[in-house]
Amino acid sequence: MNCRICNTLIEEPFLSLKNSPLANSYLSKENLYKKEEYYPLNLYFCNNCKLVQVDDFVSSKEIFNPQYAYYSGYSQTWIEHCKNYVDYIVKRISLDKKSKVLEIGSNDGILLEQFKSYNVPVKGIEPAEEAADIAIKKGIDTLKTFFNNKLVYNSPELLHQDLIIANNVIAHNPDLKDLVSSMKHILKYDGVITVEFPHLLNLILYNQFDTVYHEHFSYFSLTSIQKLFKQHNLIIFDVEEIPTHGGSLRIYAKHDDNITHQVKSNVENILIKESEFGLNNLSTYINFKNKIEELKRNILKLLITLKDNQFKNRKYKICAYSAPAKASTLLNYCGIGTDFVEYTVDLNPQKQNKYIPGTHIPIYHPDKIKEDKPEYVIIFAWNIKDEIIKQLDYIREWNGKFITLIPEPDVI
Repeated sequence: MNCRICNTLIEEPFLSLKNSPLANSYLSKENLYKKEEYYPLNLYFCNNCKLVQVDDFVSSKEIFNPQYAYYSGYSQTWIEHCKNYVDYIVKRISLDKKSKVLEIGSNDGILLEQFKSYNVPVKGIEPAEEAADIAIKKGIDTLKTFFNNKLVYNSPELLHQDLIIANNVIAHNPDLKDLVSSMKHILKYDGVITVEFPHLLNLILYNQFDTVYHEHFSYFSLTSIQKLFKQHNLIIFDVEEIPTHGGSLRIYAKHDDNITHQVKSNVENILIKESEFGLNNLSTYINFKNKIEELKRNILKLLITLKDNQFKNRKYKICAYSAPAKASTLLNYCGIGTDFVEYTVDLNPQKQNKYIPGTHIPIYHPDKIKEDKPEYVIIFAWNIKDEIIKQLDYIREWNGKFITLIPEPDVI
C-alpha cells in the first residue's frame, strides 16, 4: 500500500491478523446465517514518516452507517474524562459565549454537552445518524455528515473556529490530508486544535493488538502526526499523556504563524521517548508480531484449561462483559467462539440481542450475569477494567472471578 501521509510504497505488512469482518457490524438473529464479508486485517509500517496503518478495503460510509453501534455515553469513565477536558480547555484558552467550538465525530454529544454550563456555543459533526439524533435531542447543534473539504468550503458558517476537537476520530479517516487541511481551513487565526488518539507506543508496549480493526485506518505516534500537521503548516505546540483507551496522547496544534502559544518542552520529550523506545525502527514491529503470536497461544492455553475444568463441573460457565469492537478483533484472530465463551453482555441496548461478527457470540443485557452466576467473566473492554470490576463486584458473592486478556491473560 501507499502511506497515507507521505505516499511511500510499503510492500509488506509486519503483522497479519487474518481476515476479519467489520468489528462493529453486529449481527441480528435474522442475519446470523447469512454470508458475512471478511477483509484482510494487516498492519503496515512506513519507514519514512513512521505511520502505522491498515489498508482501506472498506469505505468510511460503509463503516459509519446509520446503524453504527458505538455510543460514548455508556461509560462513566469517559463521561468524567469529557467533563475534565471541558473544565480545563475553557480556562486554558479563555472560551466564552462569543467563542465557536466544533467537534468532529461528536457521536452522541457527551463531550459537547459539558460546554452548556459555560454557555459556550458548540456544533457537532457526526456521520452516524442514530448517534447524531441522540445529540440533537439533547439540544446540541449537529450536522449529520462527514467532515471534509467539500463540507467546509461550502459551509461559511463553519469558518473561524476558536477550538476544533477531534477525539479518537483522526484514526477513522482514510484521507488524512483532506481531514487536516479541512481543520486548518476553518481554524481561526489564533485558534487551537486538540486531537486525542491512542498512543502507538502503548499499543506496542502493552500488546494492544485488539485495538486494530478496519475502522481504525491509522495508528499514530507523536512523530508521525507531527509530520502530518507540518505538511499543512500546523504546529503541535503541546502534548499530554492521558490514560484513556489504554494510554493516549492529546496534542494541541495552531497555525504556524500564530505566536500566541509557545511550543512546550513536552513535545520534544515525547519525541525522544518514542525514539528511545524504538518506534521509528521496523525491528520493533517485527518483535511486536512475535509477541502477539505468543499472546494468542497463551490466551488459548488459559481458555482450554478453564474449558477442561468445565467438563468436570456441569454448572461451570465462562461469559464476558462488554462487546466493544476490540472484542471482535481478539476473538476472530484467536479463533474463540461460543465453544469457549458462552455469551457476553453490554449496557448498550443497540448491541443487546445481537451477535459479535464472525464468532457469533450472543450479546445480552448485564442482568444475565446475576441470573447465571458464572464462575468467570472475561472483560473485553480492558480500557475501563476498573469501572467494570466495580460495577460487577457482586460476582464475588458466588466466588466469581474476572479475566483480562490484554496485555497478558490474568485471572483477578
